[in-house]
Amino acid sequence: MALELFTVGAPIADTKAPMDVPIGERWSERRFRAKLVNPANRRKLTVIVVGTGLAGGAAAATLGEAGYKVKSFWYQDSPRRAHSVAAQGGINAAKNYRNDGDSVHRLFYDTVKGGDFRARENNVHRLAEVSAAIIDQCVAQGVPFAREYGGLLDNRSFGGTQVSRTFYARGQTGQQLLYGAYQALERQMAAGSVEQFARTEMLDLIVVDGKARGIVARNLITGEISTHFADAVVLATGGYSNVFYLSTNAKGSNATAIWRAHKRGALFANPCYTQIHPTCIPVHGEYQSKLTLMSESLRNDGRVWVPKERGDTRDPREIPEDERDYYLERIYPSFGNLVPRDIASRQAKNVCDEGRGVGPNGLGVYLDFAEATERLGRPAIEAKYGNLFDMYAQITGEDPYEVPMRIYPAVHYTMGGLWVDYDLQSTIPGLFVIGEANFSDHGANRLGASALMQGLADGYFVLPNTINDYLAAGPFEKVDPQHPAAVEALEGVRAQSERLLSINGTRTTASFHRELGRLMFDLCGMERSEESLRKALDRIPEIRQEFWTNVKVPGELGRFNQSLEHAGRVADFIELAELMCVDALHRNESCGGHFRAESQTPEGEALRDDENYAYVAAWEWTPEGAPPVLHKEALEFEYVHLAQRSYK
Repeated sequence: MALELFTVGAPIADTKAPMDVPIGERWSERRFRAKLVNPANRRKLTVIVVGTGLAGGAAAATLGEAGYKVKSFWYQDSPRRAHSVAAQGGINAAKNYRNDGDSVHRLFYDTVKGGDFRARENNVHRLAEVSAAIIDQCVAQGVPFAREYGGLLDNRSFGGTQVSRTFYARGQTGQQLLYGAYQALERQMAAGSVEQFARTEMLDLIVVDGKARGIVARNLITGEISTHFADAVVLATGGYSNVFYLSTNAKGSNATAIWRAHKRGALFANPCYTQIHPTCIPVHGEYQSKLTLMSESLRNDGRVWVPKERGDTRDPREIPEDERDYYLERIYPSFGNLVPRDIASRQAKNVCDEGRGVGPNGLGVYLDFAEATERLGRPAIEAKYGNLFDMYAQITGEDPYEVPMRIYPAVHYTMGGLWVDYDLQSTIPGLFVIGEANFSDHGANRLGASALMQGLADGYFVLPNTINDYLAAGPFEKVDPQHPAAVEALEGVRAQSERLLSINGTRTTASFHRELGRLMFDLCGMERSEESLRKALDRIPEIRQEFWTNVKVPGELGRFNQSLEHAGRVADFIELAELMCVDALHRNESCGGHFRAESQTPEGEALRDDENYAYVAAWEWTPEGAPPVLHKEALEFEYVHLAQRSYK
């Protein structure tokens, strides 16, 4: 397989974490050993930050506050429209307010275990360490976290844990956290330390003498393509779930920034690690364009079940208790409905595959609040989940207070991303990658409420400390638009755009995107096999060939053109999809969200192969026609011992 699909290159390693001290001291020791930048010198240094979600907004605001000159880019009309705004359920932090046994070490342990032992211990421990400071920061900003009757911050549980460590703002936690970061960012814009570039999309990375020195971007209103320069570039552009077409991500979410950086030399790590969220509103039509998440927090009080008998189409309220299968509670009595997302999703698929699914197409399970409503009362349920229930009712036309919700797994998050070291720097010096755009913290499966934690940890606390070490060597040699590297990057972007416009074929970009997404979900989705992945790898090059010869992109380059935007993004998704399938095929084991049909226990659980696959797969781009190069970063476990995950 290696000879036909990829080649193996030199191993890669993170050399930034100070391994000569215990893990609990490594973050403070790294900050101490890192070089600093004098406040007066920071004014001479420029940092580009692409993306204004929780990671990007927090980073731009914090770097601006520190005195750096920041250029902030986003493709929406406002930073508040970043997809972080859609996060619902909460944010984890090891504060132990419930006095239920939580600690930094337990959050660290739960995250490593939840990721099925495919994450770096050092990065995860740092994340757990800074989690408490995130809550303090957000409270100081005025984020309206839910509070108990006495005024203390409230907590609830999420999947993969047995403690309550999730802070939340009803079902709108991402929105409220983003508003906190946004107001900090706006303050720096008003102060003049952050320059804003709204409705502007990054289309390439400018690399000069091996260092990231700027970007090529297109103004989405005027169509103007231009170059922008800095001493360092930070990518905070989110994940790549929309490669599947149907996902819970916003329609504009895309992989173009990280993929173009990958093609410039940044290694791409673990692209096959994608997360399927178990609680989403099921697909309801052939031409649906996106899916809607129902927060994992609903599984605190909602009970998941299906009829015991196949083909039972009765109204769920008419099915007696003894004819219901609360399958998560039955299979996993210790964690019940709060098992990790990958496990809950696979079990939902299993019962539907058995013919016990519910709804018009049999692809759904019930999420029932009858018992919780009887126990707590409807006002308590409304206070906790009211906006989520309203959203469900508006989309489905069904009242979840009266009838159980119907849910089914959907693509939600990607644990893979650009490879970064302990400093969050990619393999291109000067290119830093934060939030979901990197691979660093979640292994093969992210626990619920940890995405917001990572985004704000990277933006507020990690990157502002580690980027100093790189920038201390600056300011670097000035680069201008006439530099050969800038000219080459600019002309490359313009040439690709003109090529897309010139094809004038017969198929729309959306038709290619829909075909690719369906292929990826069917063959590289919740379950993969050698047969399905090879089938995908046979078809994807054909899709790419047809796309570049038969896509129709109307409009012009030098003006507003959303068709051109979409075409460029789908071209990148097609290339990324191929790498995802190569990565999934090469990793002949099951771990977390990567479930190979050939590698499972007798009970149907994921079966890892630690002897052969306890590593990060970091892929190097090669010119078209040459196979990608695999670089392995060995994963060492000093503090959490490798073991078969069990939530029973």
